[in-house]
Amino acid sequence: MKMAMHSLAKWILVTGCLVASLTLLAQTPNWSETAPGVWKVSVGKPEMYNLLTAAESQPNMDALAKLGKTDFPLSRTDISLRVEGGKTYLRFPLDREEQLFGFGLNFQTVHQRGKILQLHVDHYGGKDDGRTHAPVPFYVSSKGYGVFVNSARYINVYAGTAARQDSKSPPKLRDRNTDKNWEAHPYSDAVEMLVPAEGVDVYVFGGPTSLDAVRRFNLFNGGGCLPPRWGLGFTQRVNRLYSADDVQKEAQEFEDKKYPLDFIGLEPGWQSKSYPCTFEWDKTRFPQPETFVKTMLSKGIRINLWTNPYVSPEASIYPQLAPYMGSHTVWVGAVTDLTMPKARDIFWGKFAREHVDIGISGYKIDEVDGSDYYLWPDVATFPSGISAEQMRQTYGLLVQKQSTDLYRKRNQRTYGLVRASNAGGSSLPYVIYNDYYRHEDFITALINSGFAGVLWTPEVRASKTSEEWLRRFQTVCFSPMAMINAWASSTKPWSFPDVAEPIREVAQLRMQMMPYWYTEFAKYHFDGTPPFRAMNLEEGFQTDVKKQILTASLEENPYAEAVNKEIKDQYMAGEYLLVAPLFTGQKSRKVVLPKGKWFDFYTGQLVGNGEVITVTPGLDKIPVFVKDGGLIPMMPPLLHAPKADQKVDLEIRHYGEKATQYKLYDDDGETFNYEKGQYSWRTISVERQKNGQWKGSISSPEKGKPNTVGTVTWRFMTSKSTK
Repeated sequence: MKMAMHSLAKWILVTGCLVASLTLLAQTPNWSETAPGVWKVSVGKPEMYNLLTAAESQPNMDALAKLGKTDFPLSRTDISLRVEGGKTYLRFPLDREEQLFGFGLNFQTVHQRGKILQLHVDHYGGKDDGRTHAPVPFYVSSKGYGVFVNSARYINVYAGTAARQDSKSPPKLRDRNTDKNWEAHPYSDAVEMLVPAEGVDVYVFGGPTSLDAVRRFNLFNGGGCLPPRWGLGFTQRVNRLYSADDVQKEAQEFEDKKYPLDFIGLEPGWQSKSYPCTFEWDKTRFPQPETFVKTMLSKGIRINLWTNPYVSPEASIYPQLAPYMGSHTVWVGAVTDLTMPKARDIFWGKFAREHVDIGISGYKIDEVDGSDYYLWPDVATFPSGISAEQMRQTYGLLVQKQSTDLYRKRNQRTYGLVRASNAGGSSLPYVIYNDYYRHEDFITALINSGFAGVLWTPEVRASKTSEEWLRRFQTVCFSPMAMINAWASSTKPWSFPDVAEPIREVAQLRMQMMPYWYTEFAKYHFDGTPPFRAMNLEEGFQTDVKKQILTASLEENPYAEAVNKEIKDQYMAGEYLLVAPLFTGQKSRKVVLPKGKWFDFYTGQLVGNGEVITVTPGLDKIPVFVKDGGLIPMMPPLLHAPKADQKVDLEIRHYGEKATQYKLYDDDGETFNYEKGQYSWRTISVERQKNGQWKGSISSPEKGKPNTVGTVTWRFMTSKSTK
């Protein structure tokens, strides 16, 4: 009995110490500033394998230093971090008027407050529930800070959805019978997250603005990717069973019809077998792949290869990979444990020898996202010991990083497509796409990509009408990748003859704007600013959260309530442009302008000043507006991106009434030499002279630095001027 009492007392003492330690951790997390404006705390025992280790990302400390220091943006005492029962519980304070953005690549909503999510790599299933192609565990606050949880686990998120008994700011008690302001979802003062692991590293990113927090997050992940110039041209993905002759014929049609084309994507039929894949050329369709690739390159057109990473038993490397395969297959193909160096060498060695060495310029890596019925289950095992859950969360990162390394070894940039990504992938030169095909939601995803540190393309596949075809085409030309994916439809830009001319015009506009797009991607790399982003990140944008009027029937939904009004159909493209697409059936639309004067991109005319306008652009134009003082460098509408040593004439367009400056980026456009300082920023300036006319100038090229700028002319869109 005495022994039993002693054991009980010891158990109580140990338990009490454990509870005390957990309470202490919840009260006094030991935050350390790991970079200017970036703080980290380790909770419990963080796992060695996480999102940042999978992506092998390294912070750009020099760029972070340029953003400067800022104060820790939250009340440390209001942050609760604890480990209990093998799980980690995180709680961050949330003010009453605070809005949240992020939590991955969402397709239907921009405002994330009030959401319950499980951040889980998957194909997008039509609902913003956390299961998506890039479930990045990073959120941004309208108060100007961000929070990142570095875990490769399925994280449950309660984004201001629940109220604790001990809350400092509890919701007001209301009687539903008598109080018309009763709410089905009472006010919550916290973001809470549950990580199924015994510890995790947590990061807080300071501002002072929301855009600054996003910049710090991107730079902490290595800075955004800088594609080759050709990656920002136009791409056509051809029918899945095309032969080399078919591809060359289609490329010739592009040239004959004067449609730009920089790279062609070959779909599954280039391989001898796919689903699962051999990664080997089909000799009937491509009897001489090396000759074919060289021929296309000589015409200024690169080749991108589709694949998924699941290895056919008939692939030549299958026996070598046997010791490095997971327990379960995908489409009867082996899942290689790409966390193991030897497996990586075997797998990617084949790609290097048979693709990259003969001139293939990049990949489209499919089916690394979901769904559960296709990919390995969570009961699967891998020889490295990495769990199936962690492998699911990071496989998209692994294939991006490791394929990019093939090109880095050759000092050659690439640009491709992938179906899954995550935190840590900002610097990887891949654009996400999917099979979901709702145009409106594609634009919302483009907006949200800027919060997640990923790129997204609203690709064009097929359309029921010429109107839909043109509207979709317009938006891809104002996105990270201008692409038609005709793998099944065989559509061409000119497939709808009645809109073939406006299609050609917007494709050529994409090429004309390449100096602008390239500079904005350079800003993504060097200072972390997303090239395509939400209006909520734009200075002067009205961020007041207003409730929409409730119209739901209480008989049908007794807990219905008003929802927050959000802007999810217009976005910023680079420093100066506001893009407001129209969708099929729309003749006009409203556009919310941030504070300041805005001008029509096509005419230079004033359209409004911090107000809501209605535009009726006609079918042949996508509405685009330029902020006051905007400078847009443009080049001739070439059919292919300029080569590394090719000088290109520039027309620099100025909009509005402000004198201004713009930094134009330049490098060779193809190699990684910019990482060794082989790049330049040239200052474009516009000022008003005494006679009222505008005059522009550009700084001289730096000696020993790249210079691809030819003759410069000026076009003052808002008023007449001298050249």
